[in-house]
Amino acid sequence: MELSVYNIEGKETKKVKLDDSVFGIEPNDHAIYMDVKQYGANNRQGTHKAKERSDVKGSGRKIKKQKGTGTARAGDIKNPLFRGGGRVFGPRPKDYSFKLNKKLKQLARKSALSYRAKENQITIIEDVKMDAPKTSKYMEMMSALKLADQKPLVITNGTDKTLSLSSRNVKKHKVVSVNELSTYDIMNCNRLVISESAIEVIENTLKTTSK
Repeated sequence: MELSVYNIEGKETKKVKLDDSVFGIEPNDHAIYMDVKQYGANNRQGTHKAKERSDVKGSGRKIKKQKGTGTARAGDIKNPLFRGGGRVFGPRPKDYSFKLNKKLKQLARKSALSYRAKENQITIIEDVKMDAPKTSKYMEMMSALKLADQKPLVITNGTDKTLSLSSRNVKKHKVVSVNELSTYDIMNCNRLVISESAIEVIENTLKTTSK
């Protein structure tokens, strides 16, 4: 697949060819599902906690005699059936994260990229260099590329703090380093904006790990 490379003014400067083994495979939906599921699970805090019977403050004294009251027998005041008592089988802290095979994660990423390529939702730009964070300059670039009102994911080669800060206040826009790229981010946008140097990193990473 061959795509045009644009500058920050939205003008085409040259062409670049994408590797079909990364951007042109038959997508595997289940691999995408598992990788996105892991992304969500790994981001869960899992700090939920309810007070059970042993956690509630109160006396352990038996509150009434065992028999002869005409009501059900009861122990201490922390009984879950009483108001202010402990909760039965309440949530406890839990680690929701789980592991996935490395090749499966790579397949998921290639599948997501292939979906974007098939739907013509990839824009290649020249490497952007900004002297200082400037939201207005970032929006000028997005407007030139006709992406200002969309939900783009900008992928850079290495951490570009200046560009990231420039886009931070823009709703639905996100800038990530190629090393931080995830299947979730690819599927959660409607346009991939990839810097020219990041293309080579993506292809080299996914090709070498797919063998």
